[in-house]
Amino acid sequence: MKIVNANIVDVVNGDVLERKTIHIDKGIITNIDGSTPLVNEDVFDAAGKFVVPGIISCHTHLSVVFPFSDTDENESPAITAFRAATRAQQALASGITTIRCVHEQNKVDLFLKAAIKRGWSKAPRIFGAGRALSTPDGHGAGSACSYAEGFEGFYQAAKNELEAGADHLKIFINGGLARAGETPDEAEMTDDEIAGVVKAAHEHDTYVVAHSGENKAIMQALRQGVRSFEHIYNINNDTAQALANARAFITPTLCVTRSESWMRANHFEEPSIQNALRVSEQHLESVKKAIAAKNQMVNGTDYPPGDLVDGIPAALHEMYLMFGAGLTPLQAIQSISYTAAKLLRQDNFLGQIAPKFAADLLILDGNPLKDLDQFRNIVSIYAQGEEINR
Repeated sequence: MKIVNANIVDVVNGDVLERKTIHIDKGIITNIDGSTPLVNEDVFDAAGKFVVPGIISCHTHLSVVFPFSDTDENESPAITAFRAATRAQQALASGITTIRCVHEQNKVDLFLKAAIKRGWSKAPRIFGAGRALSTPDGHGAGSACSYAEGFEGFYQAAKNELEAGADHLKIFINGGLARAGETPDEAEMTDDEIAGVVKAAHEHDTYVVAHSGENKAIMQALRQGVRSFEHIYNINNDTAQALANARAFITPTLCVTRSESWMRANHFEEPSIQNALRVSEQHLESVKKAIAAKNQMVNGTDYPPGDLVDGIPAALHEMYLMFGAGLTPLQAIQSISYTAAKLLRQDNFLGQIAPKFAADLLILDGNPLKDLDQFRNIVSIYAQGEEINR
């Protein structure tokens, strides 16, 4: 299969390769050149449109229930799977070709990943954590997490998720915004507990993702070897610089605190909404500090990424919020492609349009380097070389 007359956006350097032909075989880009197709070849004529990598969304919950209090920790895995599969298909139809799940009830991300591999479900490529690891009374309480205490408890819980097929591990080092009286300024794990999870991750050649809110817990987790941080609701310049010095990755999920209409439409309880609004401005200021310190910023929503927020998929809503916080257009595009692939340790296969990379592609009318709003009207979506019907 070939895509001809394509203007390819180089998401590493910010260049445009004009009027190129993308050769695709078995879901992989095999060559990029200026050739013209032969008669009767399988060809899509991009007609001078712009081609970018498929969206990578790095903080996803496919199985989450709204409001959070409706979560049934004893829910049948079959019901969880139907809900997650529907949201995964919605994400794919929105141009999201890869997702990183960071807690799914009943480890449904790992089962869905296996079903996709067998060809039983059409969905984005999944990198999953299985269940997040939480203290019994921590932020994950009531969310069908794996609950643990102490070094040994967290070490064994982490091993259980990894042995079930998890690609990475998720912990909660701070509280959150989900419940009345909860705050992201409260630390929730000891050094030993974090160290137990990091030890299990390193033994399986992977990494730890931390739900994080404030300086002390983030610095604590950095010292223990955590390198992927979510939210950063309230950090100072010193913490922002420490994260940058450690080459950590930050998934700010700005849409969590800047999507009131979506929260109300999805029946969030009033304490959750007010918690989000209360920290919204300090959250934005924290993200601006992280960007100014030249951190590696990646896109994640904390919502199902294909859900519509103000009329666009949540992943794109997040990209525009990150752009508004100070990312350049190229950096905003990298947050859903090149930088996200580096976080996933897949930067030799995902997040770029180049030979030997996955043929996960979006076709846009215009140049997104000049106008990010081009993402609002995706012409075509290709996942592993196959056009996705929408």
